[in-house]
Amino acid sequence: MQAPIQQAPFGTLPNGEQVSIFTLANAKRMTVRILDFGGIITEIHVPDRAGAMQDVALGFDTIDPYRADSPYFGALIGRYGNRIAGGRFTLDGQDYRLPVNNGKNHLHGGIQGFDRVLWQARIEGEELVLAYRSVDGEQGYPGTLDATVRYRLTDDNEIVVRFHAVTDRATPVNLTQHSYFNLAGGGSILDHQLTIDADAFVAIDADLIPYGQLAPVAGTPFDFRSPRAIGERIGEDDEQLRHGGGYDHCYALNKPDAKALTRAARVVEPVSGRVLELFTQEPGVQFYSGNFLDGSLQGKGQVYGYRGGFCLEPQHFPDSPNQPAFPNTILRPGEVYETESRFRFSVEN
Repeated sequence: MQAPIQQAPFGTLPNGEQVSIFTLANAKRMTVRILDFGGIITEIHVPDRAGAMQDVALGFDTIDPYRADSPYFGALIGRYGNRIAGGRFTLDGQDYRLPVNNGKNHLHGGIQGFDRVLWQARIEGEELVLAYRSVDGEQGYPGTLDATVRYRLTDDNEIVVRFHAVTDRATPVNLTQHSYFNLAGGGSILDHQLTIDADAFVAIDADLIPYGQLAPVAGTPFDFRSPRAIGERIGEDDEQLRHGGGYDHCYALNKPDAKALTRAARVVEPVSGRVLELFTQEPGVQFYSGNFLDGSLQGKGQVYGYRGGFCLEPQHFPDSPNQPAFPNTILRPGEVYETESRFRFSVEN
């Protein structure tokens, strides 16, 4: 029996708007807490093999760090997850310029992406529903986009994330969920055992922009088709690892059907036995090994050190509006953007 979703105050924005935190709980004692600001998952409490509960999500206790220079901890990302080269693209013969916020590139929707806006929240049974209208021209994007995200926690210890969007003008859309995980509850993630169901990944240049082709994982440090520790080969002398400062790459998932909900990745923390599996309809997953965490951020009684968290961001490929060979990310009027991902937690004995 699912517990009803609980709502409580979390803070106030500079314009006086109130931020709420919503607590989802299931019959197995798992709890997830989510803000209406940025759709941010602030906490994920799951058991280890002995039944001890621990928070496995990186985040903060108060609203101000999320408004400041948070590295997208737990946030919803839009309009476009990942990078767009030079902050520009051409669509239907018209050139568009986007704000650059990652060197000379546009990252995760810009200076004020979907991670830094207040979503309209409502509770529908076991689902937390968040809605946001991104107006024409916001962060340089064409068209008014109406986006909805539904969060649900199941009794199978799954966090289900369902995206829906429609637009009145053609526009790039690539929405994702950007939680950082540490299945040990703290310390380094380099001993976590990772599997990614992908034969290829998106090769990038020194600015983390795709060259435009996929690279095979075979014979490289990017081969996680069978379980390997994240840290096993992260220090190898490899050009792609140098470009990313570690792993910061989009994997092209092995999918028998382009829209099938299939397993993308599995992570095991060997000491606690905690397991995270990601299932998604997306063609790719960005694996990020916490390369830019440096101990300067603190939250929930922890210091977030170098490689103290990892991300598995289900998404389309980076820079797709400028890469015609990549899967399409242009949403047009009359079309519906829909995609689902599931983060399933369990234990391994």
